[in-house]
Amino acid sequence: MNRFLPLILLLVCCLPLKLVAQVTTEQLQVVQLYTQDELLALIRQNLHLKRVKDDDCQLVKDIEARADIMKLPAYQFLFGDMLAYGVCIPVNVQRGWDLIDEAARQGLPEALEQIGRYYQQGKFVQKDLVKAQSYLHEAGAMGNINAQIRLAELLLSGHGSPVDYETVYRWLHHSVTADKNLHQRIQTALQKLASRMPEPVLARAKKPL
Repeated sequence: MNRFLPLILLLVCCLPLKLVAQVTTEQLQVVQLYTQDELLALIRQNLHLKRVKDDDCQLVKDIEARADIMKLPAYQFLFGDMLAYGVCIPVNVQRGWDLIDEAARQGLPEALEQIGRYYQQGKFVQKDLVKAQSYLHEAGAMGNINAQIRLAELLLSGHGSPVDYETVYRWLHHSVTADKNLHQRIQTALQKLASRMPEPVLARAKKPL
């Protein structure tokens, strides 16, 4: 029998009840797993990795299960990013990339945009602007503003076909964002695209959706 047990019991008994209750509550506090909508909102704000770290890495196993077993795209993206950047788990870029790619194949716009961006930058993979345009176009068609802007900037730098000017201009002209930096990039891209488009095509691209 632990010879210090009576002393421990005495100390606990002498603690104010309020303090005992507080300690017990803190010990039993469990971090709730994110809902799909909550996780998607975090991903769109690029806060998903910060949230996992802020939660003291308590949800790693749950996240992994939803990525690998349930194959939920948002969780595949989250766990893929965790692996790629070594957040709460050892770095495994290949497995992380495969999970993000699987999320993209399931149609998650944020995953499509990220893969397109990484092909554009040559991050984790060899730079491939053809693949970058393909992924960014698909994400842009699903309403991802970051992908739309990046695709516009690729077109303006001489990559891709002028045939896409009208589509990309239409996306950006009708986009809505409260982000001032994005808004400025959109305005710049629209002005440059407009200077390269015939007036009838430009007028058509501006028509209400």
